[in-house]
Amino acid sequence: MKKVIISGGGTGGHIFPALSVANSLKEKDKNIEILFVGAEGKIEMDKVPAAGYNIIGLPIQGFERKFSFKNIITLFKLVKSLWKSHKILNRFKPDLVVGVGGYASGAILKVATWKNIPTYILEQNSYAGVTNRLVGKKVRKIFTAYENMERFFPKEKIILTGTPIRQDLTTHFADKNEGYKYFGLSPNKKTILVLGGSGGAKTINESVAANLSVIEKSNTQWIWQTGKNYFVSSKAEWDKISPQNVKIRDFVSRMDFAYRIADVVISRAGAGTIAELCVVGKPSLLVPSPNVAEDHQTKNASAMVEKNASILIKDSEAKEKLVQIALETVFNDSLLQQLSENALKLGIPDAAKRIVSEIFTDMNLK
Repeated sequence: MKKVIISGGGTGGHIFPALSVANSLKEKDKNIEILFVGAEGKIEMDKVPAAGYNIIGLPIQGFERKFSFKNIITLFKLVKSLWKSHKILNRFKPDLVVGVGGYASGAILKVATWKNIPTYILEQNSYAGVTNRLVGKKVRKIFTAYENMERFFPKEKIILTGTPIRQDLTTHFADKNEGYKYFGLSPNKKTILVLGGSGGAKTINESVAANLSVIEKSNTQWIWQTGKNYFVSSKAEWDKISPQNVKIRDFVSRMDFAYRIADVVISRAGAGTIAELCVVGKPSLLVPSPNVAEDHQTKNASAMVEKNASILIKDSEAKEKLVQIALETVFNDSLLQQLSENALKLGIPDAAKRIVSEIFTDMNLK
């Protein structure tokens, strides 16, 4: 029986592709045994068991970018995580390790390369993360979502596969009328979907909250996913006006319905979300988070804008411009069609299968 460790997480943008790869591995060979390794207290510790896989958490966390005594604790946790990774690998004895990004991914991949265990990484961003850059020279193959990644990794190891997305978005086609019923919305109005990721996006939520009276008067309807961190504060603002054309949720479990009925999507510019937007061909307004490493979300969004597949709005300008531009865009049918067609051209719906196929070929597995 083949054994695989999939490591990484920290955000939905890391863990949803990881789960998609795991599911594709199982489709290829149902007898494969898969173990996830994540970071304690992060999203993967809930999402992975819910998907039916086992996971072990490492006590790892990121370093502060400026001098801080917290970094002493972080260093201690790093050493502890490396030692725990060593024990996990000795006990589980994987045939290969796949890293999807995040701090946990770096720890287990580092130890796996020391032990000469075949390793692979997914790099979903157009600007490679620190963890992947550090281990990139030692792994066997690097699966990317963007071209021109030779500036970060050895050219001969790079394979352009796209970013794996949630499989429920590709395995069945959601019924549009069912989508409207699910959210209690009208099929006769333009629909704007607001996403902030699993945790939520502060600026996007504040931008919507500040313009609820404008939205209420518009001939549109909104699905406002605040994320768990901002639901209470956002709902308090919603309660002041109670606009019936805005459906507020902390989390949207039926993203297939949400994407199906959305005419425009407002979102951060994480790699996973962008990959989904391209596969489902949705026009989008991207507001890159300024609080991510190497400002990679701006680079992700810029790559979309260069292909005329999205509109970029700076985080610093969102409160002033976001809602107004969204309302202008959603009624511009020719622009919507253009953005949709260009996004679809960039979509790779079978990325997970491509990755698994490449791993099997590289490992001479059947």
